[in-house]
Amino acid sequence: MSVLHVAPDSHVLVHAAAAVVLYLHIGAGTAAVLAGTAAFVFRKGSRLHRQVGNAFVIAMLIMSAIGATVAPFLPTPERGSVVAGMLTFYLVLSGWAAVKRQPGEIGAFDYGLLLTSLTVVAASAWLMSLAAQSPAGKLDGQPAAAFVMFMIIGSLAAVGDLRLILRRGVTGAMRLARHLWRMTVAFFIAANSLFLGQQQLFPEALRGWLFLPALLILGLLLYWLGHVGYSAYRRRSRSRALAAPSP
Repeated sequence: MSVLHVAPDSHVLVHAAAAVVLYLHIGAGTAAVLAGTAAFVFRKGSRLHRQVGNAFVIAMLIMSAIGATVAPFLPTPERGSVVAGMLTFYLVLSGWAAVKRQPGEIGAFDYGLLLTSLTVVAASAWLMSLAAQSPAGKLDGQPAAAFVMFMIIGSLAAVGDLRLILRRGVTGAMRLARHLWRMTVAFFIAANSLFLGQQQLFPEALRGWLFLPALLILGLLLYWLGHVGYSAYRRRSRSRALAAPSP
């Protein structure tokens, strides 16, 4: 995130507030990356996994909320960062709720999630059209293709929200998969923002390798989704075998 623009003659408290917002955003982002990495390391369901998971949720919500709120007021407004921050905040919140709320517990919160995911899709489509229409094919430095990713993620999330509402909640492997992919994709967005969006913070020799963290996160997502799906398949197979009549 760029530094907030504050007029030189502004009150000292305004300058202090801008500095606090900046360092809070950076600090929360750093804590989120560390906690997200630890969540992959610790055994799923363990006490340590839950603790670092809670830290990840808090840090990500703070980071994404600040990013989405501040982006329009930067010296060069970053409208894409507003959508990215909104999407990240939504993914973390809905991923956390997937394992905290009981099946059948459907209410205004879930309809709000669906409205948010649809808003992300609509906003991404609008910004993509603005980027495509510009002479440089970019909007605030972002190519039109960048908004396609937000549209795809938002659309998948909206389908999941609608399915959850129609089914009155999700259970078992579907519930775990909802939690897993939303948290991991949010982590992927945060990692991209840090490693690819702030390459100037890293030594020149490392900049050609900064795509690796995001690639690793996607690989871990595919692995865990496959693991969850395979485990669910084995449980169903055992259940059918036990229920089958003896010859």
